Amino acid sequence: MQMRRVILLTIVLTATACRSAGPVVRCHTSGGSVDVAVEVVDTDETRARGLMYRNALADGAGMLFVFDEEAEHSFWMKNTLIPLDMIFIAGDRTIAGIHENAHPLSLDPITVGKPSRYVLEVPGGWSSKNALKAGDRVEMLGLPGSHG
Repeated sequence: MQMRRVILLTIVLTATACRSAGPVVRCHTSGGSVDVAVEVVDTDETRARGLMYRNALADGAGMLFVFDEEAEHSFWMKNTLIPLDMIFIAGDRTIAGIHENAHPLSLDPITVGKPSRYVLEVPGGWSSKNALKAGDRVEMLGLPGSHG
C-alpha cells in the first residue's frame, strides 16, 4: 500500500511539473524581472469585453491585448469595476508608456500618445509597486500563435 502511494505521488508531481503554466509576460525593470500570468485577448470580440464586469484581478495576473498592427490604441473603463494600470507595449517589446490607476467605469479615453502593438492590463498600482517605466523591455512567453 505504501509503495502505491509513492508511485501515485510521483506520477502527480511529474504531471504537475510538466504542465504548462500558461502565457506569461515578463517585464525587465531596473529592479529585476517580474512575471505576469496573462489571459490573452486577440479578437475584436474578446478585446471589446476585456476585464468588464470582473470584481477582482489578482496580483501577478493580467490581461494582454494583442493587436494586428502597431498603432495608437485607446481604451476606456466602461463596465470595468476595478482600477487598472494599462501598460502600452510597442512592437519591439519595449514599454511605450503606462497609464496608472485608470478609474473604474470612466468613459474617458486612455492612451499614452504613442503607438503600441500590445496593452497589458494589471491591477491598479502594480506598475509603480514593481518599478515599471517607459523603455523597459518585455518578453512574452508561451503565447499562442506568432505572439510568443
